[in-house]
Amino acid sequence: MNKIFEMPLYPYARTADQDAGVPVRHRVMIVGAGPVGLAAAIDLAEQGVPVVVLDDNDKVSFGSRAICFAKRQLEILDRLGCGQPMVDKGVVWNLGKVFFRDRKVYEFNLLPEEGHRRPAFINLQQYYFEDHLVARVRELQAQGAEIELRGGNRVREVDDRGDRVRLTIDTPEGPYTVETEWLIACDGAGSPIRAMMGLDFVGRVFEDNFLIADVVMDADFPTERWFWFDPPFNPGQSALLHKQPDGVWRIDLQLGWDIDKEEEKKPEKVIPRLREMLGDEVAFELEWVSIYTFQCRRMDRFRHNRVIFAGDSAHQVSPFGARGANSGIQDADNLAWKLGLVIEGRAPEDLLDSYDAERIAAADENILNSTRSTDFITPKSEISRIFRDAVLDLSEPYAFARPLVNSGRLSLPSVYDGSPLNAEDALPGGPARTRPGAPCPDAPAGNGFVLDRLGGGFTLLTIDAEAPEQLTEEGIEAGRIALSAADDPTGALSERYLGAAEAAVYLIRPDQHVAGRWPAFDAGRIRAAIRRATARE
Repeated sequence: MNKIFEMPLYPYARTADQDAGVPVRHRVMIVGAGPVGLAAAIDLAEQGVPVVVLDDNDKVSFGSRAICFAKRQLEILDRLGCGQPMVDKGVVWNLGKVFFRDRKVYEFNLLPEEGHRRPAFINLQQYYFEDHLVARVRELQAQGAEIELRGGNRVREVDDRGDRVRLTIDTPEGPYTVETEWLIACDGAGSPIRAMMGLDFVGRVFEDNFLIADVVMDADFPTERWFWFDPPFNPGQSALLHKQPDGVWRIDLQLGWDIDKEEEKKPEKVIPRLREMLGDEVAFELEWVSIYTFQCRRMDRFRHNRVIFAGDSAHQVSPFGARGANSGIQDADNLAWKLGLVIEGRAPEDLLDSYDAERIAAADENILNSTRSTDFITPKSEISRIFRDAVLDLSEPYAFARPLVNSGRLSLPSVYDGSPLNAEDALPGGPARTRPGAPCPDAPAGNGFVLDRLGGGFTLLTIDAEAPEQLTEEGIEAGRIALSAADDPTGALSERYLGAAEAAVYLIRPDQHVAGRWPAFDAGRIRAAIRRATARE
């Protein structure tokens, strides 16, 4: 068993709040020290916003849980200062293969184009992911950032008092009370905060169960995603194989609906299933086993006055497609810069309403894709199964059928089409992939890459266009990054940002989504776009 599960990273320690005569008020408190809560805390701390993270645990999550982290999330982590250690530790992969019964029907490359710093995906156990985030927190603390992790602190009561939230917190030394101007709930799918507030999910729970097993073995399987429909070792069901660091492999096996979950998790039930899949000659040992049921659900609203939900506490999807943790990191990415501006008084609270508008749309997109994947993987009728099997048979010789195969549409970043923060698209001939609302794609730029130069503030990105080095509008500063199509001899920069245009000026948000674009610098229109992107217009 990996010793990381046993090591306290933020053990309980008494704080001054517990001895205060009246409840101490904080700027931001986050409940949940998982990937989403830690990412949000790091983002806020880097903006200079004091933040306290509460968790009833003091260690990393037990078991690998989320393992597939997509390119966009790695780019977000680069901005937060902890992307490279995760890529160094993770297993990099771009290729996936789909099998039907005993044969491979086709394969796909998730990053078929060149000119990106990061791969399509890495596989990294959630416990390592959290460990790297905590290490980044410690770096920020050493630099003087006001960010605090409180282990052994379990929230018992939540009281929204209009301009603040009062929390009652249980600790090993008894309860205490604090207040916070803003509370971010990142406390998982079973969110106690959501339950305390009497809120719930809407959506579907699917009638099927899947076994997850983390298996330590020395195997020569390639570093690829392998997905089986109706394999001979799990007939009538599905299976998934993924490589993780340290010789750990993730295996998912569909079990069906009418099972005894506790019985199926016992080693004497799990090991024969794995031997059937891997063969008798492969030596392995179990590290972690769990059983999950598909759920595709979300809250009606993610923001409830001063309490804001993010990650699994706000929405749930099936694990096929790697949309859970990835979408949660995007929640934090979307929320943190907005909350930071509101706290600093540089944007109205109305800006936070755009978190609902943009991330609910993203959740609905993820739920739609996840539901479609689940319906294809687990047909609900005989005619559905016949259709699915026909598609799989056709996909081997005919390329047209392959887009119909759905083994989990893998996570892509959301484009915020129709967002209230978007300016008009005023770049004739501009590429669709960089329209307002879209996340900036990476591209080579001189000796580096575009995204490395954007940072975490508003940016004027000019390509073969003139503009001032800085523009300030109502307290919002946008610094210029000047590029030329000649900076990238591969043509990727031009293809991704110019299209048919000869020059372009982009206004980029702090989360590296496009706010607006124009063929030339126009101070009036760009100032208006800044006001719109900060909910002032």
